[in-house]
Amino acid sequence: MQLTEIKAAVLAGKTVHWASHAYIVIYAPQIDEFLIKCPDNDNYIGLTHKDGVTMNGKPSQFFITFQQEAS
Repeated sequence: MQLTEIKAAVLAGKTVHWASHAYIVIYAPQIDEFLIKCPDNDNYIGLTHKDGVTMNGKPSQFFITFQQEAS
C-alpha cells in the first residue's frame, strides 16, 4: 500500500496492519500524525520519517485484513 492509500484507509475506519497483525496504523488527531502502534506493549513509531514522506516500512508490508460480514 502506498502512503496515501494507508492514510485514506485509516481515516475511513479500516484497520491497516504493518508487517504482521501485531502492528496497526492509527491516526492521532491530537498531534495530527499517523503512527504505527503495537497494542501488545503500547509502543508507537511514526508512520513516516520526519520528512513526512519516507515510510517506516516498505509499501508491500502494509495490508488490510478483510473479514466476511456475518449474515
